Amino acid sequence: MVPKHIAIILDGNRRFAKKLLLDPRKGHEYGEKKIEELLEWCIDLGMKELTFYAFSIQNFNRPKAEFEYLMNLMRNAFTKFFIDPRVEKYKIHVNVIGRYTLFPKDVVQAIENVMEKTKDNKGFMLNFAMAYGGREEITDAVKKIISEVKSGKLNPEKVDEKTVQEHLYMQSEPDIIIRTGGEKRTSNFLMWQSYYSEWFFIDKMWPEFTKEDLKQVVKEFNERERRFGK
Repeated sequence: MVPKHIAIILDGNRRFAKKLLLDPRKGHEYGEKKIEELLEWCIDLGMKELTFYAFSIQNFNRPKAEFEYLMNLMRNAFTKFFIDPRVEKYKIHVNVIGRYTLFPKDVVQAIENVMEKTKDNKGFMLNFAMAYGGREEITDAVKKIISEVKSGKLNPEKVDEKTVQEHLYMQSEPDIIIRTGGEKRTSNFLMWQSYYSEWFFIDKMWPEFTKEDLKQVVKEFNERERRFGK
């Protein structure tokens, strides 16, 4: 069985660059190229949705020079993606989840240009979690619910799990979540949506991840017994 939705925590870019004796920031460029490759692999294998954890809310604490480097990389990546022929070829719907409006205005504009252009595409869903945190997502959902209750749009007695889910940045629940880089933490990622996801922790750095690694994860996923609490 091909999983419908895979999510990935992109970890190890800087360590990969250090292994090559490069400026650690250069690792993010290798990571960006790997994102493009993985998109092709997932489409080729018949998956329908892919979510990348690309920039956490805590990443705003990175050194100023690295933060500016990342912003420039993001700006260029989304500007390039706007004219990428694969978007039309595969009918890719690009969605960015998180507090991305905290980014510089030109980065926000590049992101929103792509989202607007692809909003009606139905072939493949591509999510980027940026300025994202799972606790922050739930907090923002609660604030939206409180606002609707105060305005009379929502009866507080009717608030249930479905209500909370409908107010999250993203409702889709990944079948698989992969974390590269050797760390075995969930790092505040999709805390609500991942409650029954299958987690895979890979020792390789993100730029080292291969199509064979992806196939091995899918193989093991199909060998696991998913009981969903039963």
